[in-house]
Amino acid sequence: MKPEILLSRIRVVLCRPSHPGNIGAAARAMKTMGLSRLTLVNPKLFPDPEADTRATGAVDLLNAAKIFTSLNEALAGTVFAIGLSARQRDLGPAPGAPRQMVSALLSAAEEGDVALVFGNETVGLSNDELQLCHAAVSIPTNPDFSSLNLGSAVQVLCYEARMAAYAERPPSPESVTTPFVSPTATHDEVEGFYAHLETVMTATGFYNPEQPGRLLPKLRRLFGRARLERDEVNILRGVLAATQNKTGHGSKC
Repeated sequence: MKPEILLSRIRVVLCRPSHPGNIGAAARAMKTMGLSRLTLVNPKLFPDPEADTRATGAVDLLNAAKIFTSLNEALAGTVFAIGLSARQRDLGPAPGAPRQMVSALLSAAEEGDVALVFGNETVGLSNDELQLCHAAVSIPTNPDFSSLNLGSAVQVLCYEARMAAYAERPPSPESVTTPFVSPTATHDEVEGFYAHLETVMTATGFYNPEQPGRLLPKLRRLFGRARLERDEVNILRGVLAATQNKTGHGSKC
């Protein structure tokens, strides 16, 4: 199944968020990773201008957000749900690592809608809410400073979802500028450069064909490591041609 379809099946569910700015930050985090289905359960303040401000380009996700009065309603129709938990609970599923759990989430998304469920900023998910989830996930933070902002937590798991959906190779943003990379130089182009370089080094007295030493093999090894591109060969040969013109040796290469 196409990665875009898998990501479109993920609901990001925020339970009882108390700060509208965090809702906006979560929307922005989702959109940067290609997720779009924001679901809110009993938000304290929403809609709110602060949410719009923090969304920065993802206000469309806020406008399309679904709002419910209970997590049970928000999860209706899903086939798999993972709840974020910062600690092991006596009840409910044991939390797993983000990469492992998100991989399971994407596998389930092959069958239908799934959900990433986040709790309130202060107390997280209640035991009852976590028990509505099929699995739990815990983000391994610094034990000495484990407080993680809601928007940041959403960003971490949405990133893992994107990487899993694209098998660790998500597409890069299309550039509107001229591509920086040119095709790899062919054998003939590289050999032409080496011949040109040898000619210039000989003409300037830097290289003595009567006592070649290991200079040419070392230069071949140097440029071989770089795997020269066509544009790079042209630049280097342009430098050599300019050197020949300055020294009056001309170019016959």
